[in-house]
Amino acid sequence: MKTPILGSAYLIRSPNAAANRMINLYPEIIPEGGKEPAYLQRCPGLKLLTTVGTGPIRGLYTHNDILYVISANEFYKVSSSLVITKIGDVTGTGPVSMADNGTQLFIACNPDGFIYNFDTLAFGQITDPDFPGAVTVGYLDGYFVFNEPNSQRIWITSLLDGLSIDPLDFASAEGAPDDVVAIIVDHREVWLFGENSVEVWYNAGEIDFPLARIQGAYNEIGCIAPYSVAKMDNSVFWLGSDARGTGIVYRAEGYQGVRVSTHAIEYAIQGYSDPTDALAYTYQQDGHTFYVLIFPSANATWVYDASTNSWHERAGFDNGDFKRHRSNCQTNFLDKPTVGDFENGNVYTFSLDEYKDNGAVQKWLRSWRALPTGENNLKRTAHHALQIDMESGVGLNLGQGSDPEIMLRWSDDGGHTWSNYHQATIGKIGQYFFRVFYRRLGMTVKLRDRVYEVSGTDPVKIAIMGAELSISGTNA
Repeated sequence: MKTPILGSAYLIRSPNAAANRMINLYPEIIPEGGKEPAYLQRCPGLKLLTTVGTGPIRGLYTHNDILYVISANEFYKVSSSLVITKIGDVTGTGPVSMADNGTQLFIACNPDGFIYNFDTLAFGQITDPDFPGAVTVGYLDGYFVFNEPNSQRIWITSLLDGLSIDPLDFASAEGAPDDVVAIIVDHREVWLFGENSVEVWYNAGEIDFPLARIQGAYNEIGCIAPYSVAKMDNSVFWLGSDARGTGIVYRAEGYQGVRVSTHAIEYAIQGYSDPTDALAYTYQQDGHTFYVLIFPSANATWVYDASTNSWHERAGFDNGDFKRHRSNCQTNFLDKPTVGDFENGNVYTFSLDEYKDNGAVQKWLRSWRALPTGENNLKRTAHHALQIDMESGVGLNLGQGSDPEIMLRWSDDGGHTWSNYHQATIGKIGQYFFRVFYRRLGMTVKLRDRVYEVSGTDPVKIAIMGAELSISGTNA
């Protein structure tokens, strides 16, 4: 019988109900002509591009094939030939928000703001006495638009000049009495994310203040984490909050927020001590569009794949434990997804042909219930053999991975405790007909249920099409 190894992450409050983990793997749908309707492939590894400053990398931005990097309190540019030049210093310690108007780059460091001129190479802090500070910034029709810290107010700069602020060029989001925590410009509209509400503005061309609310574009769903707001797949995503609770991930459909997180994701988020520090970025690779949601204080990273509407975990692996993914921010540089490290000055590219994280182990893992949903009759079963249908013959020429293995263990009490690990080779280089088998797997006696888990650390390609389980039942 086929055992349901395919799918996504779904680990809920009771592992006896669902205990499906998916770490550093994600599913890809095969629309036609495939052996199976989908398969699991390994997440991209981190390939070192360059090292900029001491880090952490707080922000990345690309303009005209130049990479701009905020590393700790230093601002750099990196040429397409990877020549690194320090431009100046910035303030703050957390994430930054950046936008450009074609000539100037606005860097919002919460609260301070900085402007870099691409043409004159001038760089400096915004010192206009009317500048109130900026948390996040966007660009619309010649204006930089930003939200003032701890306030309902949004501001615009002078036309095509981020250094100049008119003391009257502000307005308040008053649909609800909550502060604006973040803004984002999408499809030439400004989304104002409050703590308990969202409203959308547009350029109405008014003389006193050009922006105005769009009638009816109001949502009683707010945002708990200002840096969780990101654009992807022709839409906007954010980690939500309202008067009734927090911890749901939303996607904008029209002007409404539609829930894309699952109960399992929400259970995980609501268990974190401080989800307000969440930050997110998005990227596209091989037609998949990913919303990467990172919880620094919880040491966790969740990823939503809009192409399959599924979630998985991304993780580093250190001292035998999973931890948050090393990425902290993202841009597209030299036509490659490029990310910065949260601890040091490393800047990486995502590579689907790289099976390590900058030389460090990238461990992948998949756990799933042995029997399909609704087919467990609570009788004892003997598990004779498990075959993992995966691409074999992927071994390397030398070193770790020359004879790659995957590890199997199982739980007969719903995922609370586990057996020892059992190894199986997946084929040396060129052994394409190699079959990955585990035999004599024992009997389910206690809860008459079983959860399997496969994992691996060898730096080789992983592609899992399915799994076949041979069992026999009893009358007990």
